[in-house]
Amino acid sequence: MTASRALPAFPLAALRAATGVPSRARRAVGAWCAGLLVGALAVPAGVAQAQEGPQMNLRRVELTAGMHRIDAQVALTPQERQTGLMYRKEMPAHEGMLFVFEQPSQQCFWMKNTLLPLTAAFIADDGTIVNLEDMKPQTLDSHCSAKPVRYVLEMNQGWFAKKGIKAGAKLGGTPFARQ
Repeated sequence: MTASRALPAFPLAALRAATGVPSRARRAVGAWCAGLLVGALAVPAGVAQAQEGPQMNLRRVELTAGMHRIDAQVALTPQERQTGLMYRKEMPAHEGMLFVFEQPSQQCFWMKNTLLPLTAAFIADDGTIVNLEDMKPQTLDSHCSAKPVRYVLEMNQGWFAKKGIKAGAKLGGTPFARQ
C-alpha cells in the first residue's frame, strides 16, 4: 500500500448510507461505539472479549451475480469482520456476508468457530471476483486473496459452483457502483 493509491471507488460512508442507516443514527452509533471503546480499554489486559453467538442483525445490501440475487449482511467494523459468520448453524441459500475493508490488501480468512462450510469470493473494487476459496468448518487453515482486494463475500459452500460463477465473473450492487 502506498500513500499515492487512488481513493476507493465506493467510500464506506456511501455504503453506510446505502444500507439505510440515517446519519443521526450513525452519529448515535458512533457515540455508543466510542463508549464501548472506553469500556473496553478499562478491561484488564489478557481478558478476551468474545462474541457469544451469531450476529444476525447487521445491515444488508443486495448484490447480483448475473441473474442471481444475493442478500448480504455487511460486516464493516473490525468487530463485525472478526466475528463474521461464526456460530451460525444455518444460512439461507441466497444469503451471504460481505466483508468490507478500508482499502485493498491481501485478505486472509479462517474458519475458527464457524460451523457452516463456506466459499469465499475475494472481490476487486469493480466487483470482479479475483479468486474463490472453499473453506472447511472449524479449521484454522488460511484462505487468502490472490491479489489485494477490499471485499470478500462468503456464501454457503458450493453456491458459486452451482450457479457456474467463477473467478473473473463480475458482481453487481451498490458497493461496486462507480461514483
